[in-house]
Amino acid sequence: MLQACHRLFSIICLLITLTLAGCATQPAPKPSSNTSAQLQHLETLSYLTEYTLKGRLGVNANGKGYSGSIEWHHQPQHDDIDIYTPFGSKIANISKDSQTVVLTDAEMRSISAQDTETLTEKTLGWRLPLNGLSDWAIGKPNTTPIEASSWDESGRLTSLAQEGWQITYEEYTNQEGIALPSKITLKNDKASVKLLIKEWQISVKTTP
Repeated sequence: MLQACHRLFSIICLLITLTLAGCATQPAPKPSSNTSAQLQHLETLSYLTEYTLKGRLGVNANGKGYSGSIEWHHQPQHDDIDIYTPFGSKIANISKDSQTVVLTDAEMRSISAQDTETLTEKTLGWRLPLNGLSDWAIGKPNTTPIEASSWDESGRLTSLAQEGWQITYEEYTNQEGIALPSKITLKNDKASVKLLIKEWQISVKTTP
């Protein structure tokens, strides 16, 4: 009986040794990397000089909701945004340059501020993160630190955490050979913004 116990103990020790040896020699799985695809996609986006997007906008903030449509023309030094009700009536125009941002309402009253977030919260009741959104809208991070990000096999962003916002890219569309987002959700601890882009118009330079 004692001999049988010793034999069983020896077998168990041998199995443990072989298992540990197998774990030690097994190569650690390498994390998937799409760095080259990401760089290629970001390089393609660098060809964009300006764009116009048209789509639907949904916002939930401070216990209130808004839905309507948006038309946004972006240039390197200027943004012009029209916001409409679900019935097509314009409720605001936002014009932004490097110095200031001005919101003009449906009654042609103009209010100015130094940043879009403060201005839209004061006038519309929700914050539009325009500084970051001009890059996020085309599917790339801006120049501020990235908290987290994930990319698909084609090098396109699927999620991004930046400036306190969690951005999710659910769908893309092809525009003149460039993959651009068509459905984006932005969330932080105070608001949720959904952007459904129906139409893109882009200007592309020949070299980045």
